[in-house]
Amino acid sequence: MAMKITFGDGERVDAVYKGKTIATNQEGPLPEPFDLFLASIGTCSGYYVGKFCRSRDIPTDGIGLELRRILYPESKMIERIEIDVQLPQDFPERYRAAVVRAAKQCTVTKHLDQPPVVEVKAVSAAD
Repeated sequence: MAMKITFGDGERVDAVYKGKTIATNQEGPLPEPFDLFLASIGTCSGYYVGKFCRSRDIPTDGIGLELRRILYPESKMIERIEIDVQLPQDFPERYRAAVVRAAKQCTVTKHLDQPPVVEVKAVSAAD
């Protein structure tokens, strides 16, 4: 299934995929496209943490993730992304390492380990 990218007013660019519209804007109240990239890493990791906890009947109340990006000073590109899985005091000690492993199951992050080739080409209706 293809994702369709459409343009709106100003700097708005939307992605339409699986019947859902993901709205972005470089300026204004909508998230910037790069913010969604970072959010996809955090929410994907969070999905696997939540799945891990639910499979063991561990309540997710008080569990959260905090994502930070560390930049190269010269290029301002991301050098490292750090994710802290924040656990409540009563989280079972025996699962601490396992919940970190669960967060590392994120498929978005795994794609960064072996990044796909991004191929861009110009096509017209006649093509």
